Amino acid sequence: MEQKMFCYQCQETAGCKGCTMSGVCGKKPDVAAMQDLLVYVTKGISAVTTALRQEGKQISAEINHLITLNLFTTITNVNFDKESIVSQIRATLTEKEILLDQVANLSALPEAAKWNASGNWEEKAETVGVLSTENEDLRSLRELITYGLKGLSAYSKHANVLLKDDEEIDAFLQKTLAATLDDSLGMEDLIALTMETGKYGVSAMAMLDKANTDRYGNPEITKVNLGVGKNPGILISGHDLRDLEMLLEQTQGTGVDVYTHSEMLPAHYYPFFKKYPNFIGNYGNAWWKQKEEFESFHGPILMTTNCIVPPKDTYKDRLYTTGAASYPGCTHIPGEIGEQKDFSEIIEHAKKCTAPAEIETGEIIGGFAHAQVLALADQVVEAVKSGAVKKFVVMAGCDGRAKSHDYYTEFAKALPQDTVILTAGCAKYKYNKLPLGDINGIPRVLDAGQCNDSYSLAVIALKLKEVFGLNDINDLPIIYNIAWYEQKAVIVLLALLYLGVKNIHLGPTLPAFLSPNVAKVLVENFGIAGIGTVKDDMKLFFGINA
Repeated sequence: MEQKMFCYQCQETAGCKGCTMSGVCGKKPDVAAMQDLLVYVTKGISAVTTALRQEGKQISAEINHLITLNLFTTITNVNFDKESIVSQIRATLTEKEILLDQVANLSALPEAAKWNASGNWEEKAETVGVLSTENEDLRSLRELITYGLKGLSAYSKHANVLLKDDEEIDAFLQKTLAATLDDSLGMEDLIALTMETGKYGVSAMAMLDKANTDRYGNPEITKVNLGVGKNPGILISGHDLRDLEMLLEQTQGTGVDVYTHSEMLPAHYYPFFKKYPNFIGNYGNAWWKQKEEFESFHGPILMTTNCIVPPKDTYKDRLYTTGAASYPGCTHIPGEIGEQKDFSEIIEHAKKCTAPAEIETGEIIGGFAHAQVLALADQVVEAVKSGAVKKFVVMAGCDGRAKSHDYYTEFAKALPQDTVILTAGCAKYKYNKLPLGDINGIPRVLDAGQCNDSYSLAVIALKLKEVFGLNDINDLPIIYNIAWYEQKAVIVLLALLYLGVKNIHLGPTLPAFLSPNVAKVLVENFGIAGIGTVKDDMKLFFGINA
């Protein structure tokens, strides 16, 4: 059967090899082709901006933001709308032509920098996609870098909307993206770039952490309501806190309540958002359960980023998108960086809907980002020194719909009672509602926040290393058993490797884009490994029989 597309950037890619007929995520071949072309032209304009910087010329923030948005658009489950992707390609080509006129030496630029949109775009996309790199190992490293940069772009974009920029991060992203076109670079060069990508991943997460805390305060220990009120509501999903801020401002006095979903849950931990009386609580679970949960919510849903699952007809007319997110047939709410978005349409829609159906009750506790945990440092250190806490397990990352993700629930249940889970990202939904209790008042699940708040877990580990007077972060009583799904998890992984963390276990499957030789490099240099059964891993990590 003839292959219609090729994509293997997410954990659920078909057969852990690659989606060739249609994406498991719901992405159709024509959308996949335009995403491939968008990445290609983004590499092209990045080669131009890199050349201009080398000539001593400045690149505008608007161009930096365009490139960041383009990469973010191609992350798994963000944008399914072919027309909006085509529009971004055209906008990028237009800006690139203007920049090309400023380049002194055009001959040094790659073909992607010079392509002028001629010919059939679908045919062009076939020649520039993932498989255009024939050497399996070079392809693997180029894609590993590209996916890391996609994750980096997501975190940069969230900082950008809070008016935080870092020219050094933007320049690195563009230079490295352009380097994936350079056939003179061999495996050693690309491995070095992979590690450098991790370095800038740490910088991007630090920038976003500062952007969030400067505006919204440091996350604090918070109990979040899981029930519902009697008013109609808007459910906000994704990661963009600025969108939430604008939505809450505009819903004051309207009789419409606001609930978070999935990765937006940690917004409740920030002091800033607690002033809004209509900010009710969190509704539902991780992204992949949205089909049934969006239906029972009854009101409109605002997707600010990933993760969109192609909606059912029963609620598609209630699904709104904004920012990088888009889905054909759903209303998209516009607004550029620094602009005030107008959410009046979704608010008026909500007023006509019934209140959400209650699907659970009670509370969950979170808010254990680095500032809060370090405030409790004496209590944590004492628990470790006394033996009350013997190990920490970092179980950050992504949840997913594959049955294999249930491993993380069973793993959490089987953990010894003297073990504390450190988590960030939607992976927490596999165990954050389990009755795991506490150790001397320290909850056994410490939720730092969104996937980008994995930075907090690194800060905590580095602080504990300092407190215990250790020379090596790997001497801490910390185990890393991380779930991944998409490209933001890739940059988190690379950031941890850059910080020197070794022996990370990654699951439920190792990435399909890792060739055997590249996987071997990661195993030999960093101790990267997959997961086994819960019983086997309990024996491996703790020496016990589960």
